Amino acid sequence: HDEALMQPVNIFTQMPSCAPSAPGLETTGFEITAEDVAEAMHWPGIIGLGEMMNFPGVTAGDPKMLAEIAATQRAGKTVGGHYASPDLGPAFAAYVAGGPADDHEGTCEADAIARMRQGMRSMIRLGSAWYDVETQITAITEKGLDSRNMILCTDDCHSGTLVNDGHMNRVVRHAIDCGCDPLVALQMATINTATHFGLEREIGSLTPGRRADVILTSDLETLPIETVIARGQIVAEDGVCLVDCPHYDWPPHARQTVNMGKALGADDFQITAPAGANAVTANVIGVVENQAPTRALKFELPVTEGRVQSTGEVCQIALVERHRGTGTVVNALVSGFGYQGPMAMASTVAHDSHHMIVVGTDTEHMAMAANRLREVGGGITIFKDGAELAMVELPIAGLMSDNPASEVAAKTEAMMQAMRDCGCTLNNAYMQHSLLALVVIPELRISDLGLVDVRSFEFIPLLEPVS
Repeated sequence: HDEALMQPVNIFTQMPSCAPSAPGLETTGFEITAEDVAEAMHWPGIIGLGEMMNFPGVTAGDPKMLAEIAATQRAGKTVGGHYASPDLGPAFAAYVAGGPADDHEGTCEADAIARMRQGMRSMIRLGSAWYDVETQITAITEKGLDSRNMILCTDDCHSGTLVNDGHMNRVVRHAIDCGCDPLVALQMATINTATHFGLEREIGSLTPGRRADVILTSDLETLPIETVIARGQIVAEDGVCLVDCPHYDWPPHARQTVNMGKALGADDFQITAPAGANAVTANVIGVVENQAPTRALKFELPVTEGRVQSTGEVCQIALVERHRGTGTVVNALVSGFGYQGPMAMASTVAHDSHHMIVVGTDTEHMAMAANRLREVGGGITIFKDGAELAMVELPIAGLMSDNPASEVAAKTEAMMQAMRDCGCTLNNAYMQHSLLALVVIPELRISDLGLVDVRSFEFIPLLEPVS
């Protein structure tokens, strides 16, 4: 937040709302309270409450969630939504009644229509791996709903996408490619957003009295960004930044956040079968390409020397607690990445608890990857055949880098290539990896407390006896 205020462009921030995202189903390193939210609403540059993802809590009238919403509304700020359930009946209506004013978790036209008809603004996203614009923008282009109630957004773009393909300009171009009128697409990225967050007297249009934030382009459809003006000053031209972007002096405690308690070994990642079992039926997290939701799958897996063997489509996933040094490792199974041969990938980006997620086909490699991130203070690493293929260092909270964006993007692209070298053919599959601990998006997720069925918000066993 402080670093954002230092920049030569206008960056506005929403106060996070849900840590933990689902109380009782995960343990976070810090718990956000209504008092924290109330304080943040007085900070400059804070424009609302971000992603109220504890939708069961809001629907059920949870006092803590409603207190956070009330603190935001008392400050005259906007409450952001995050309704990941497919249930568009009374539960959804109750959620909207609780105060969230927008939602970006829609994946189909019916979702966009339901949100707009309930008085929300439907945010439709194109992230690095979330392709939800084409399936929802038809609510405007074909069904004729009021385009003032739709906003374009990204939601999870890694540095490679940002540097090489663009950010909001990429989304606007994509919306146009999906049949949206260019001026309407621009409206959904500018005026609609400013109006929604109560900023239309400051930004969002080229009119007197507003901040002079302008891009100049020679083509409204392909949208090449030729000149960027921020606060009335030319800050970039022909892809070259013309101003300095100052940085916050991050304190040591922000860089020393991977607290696993101990180095891990292969045994920490073993899944033990019930005594005497030759095979087990396992509940498996199923990754879906270009979608945030997962599927709840079942696989029959063999047992060797009392340990469950991941084979073929299924590999292992582990959540390593990294905030309090408890030494906790929760093991589960995941399908869809397509990894082959002995390998492992580990990341300390794990929305929103941000523990460490390790996915692999071999327990020794999983231990190598986890210990490597402990050594460097967080980031993303991939090991294959006993060697590290790629590393993206994220020293600040294990989430961010203070290196130039181009350098981070190059390392990210190398990481994506390493995933392909390990057999993964999914588009930008790292984004799915980073969401596997988000216990508010159906259907199955992993937490530091176990395997969570998000359809019922209950823990379920990893293994079941073979019938």
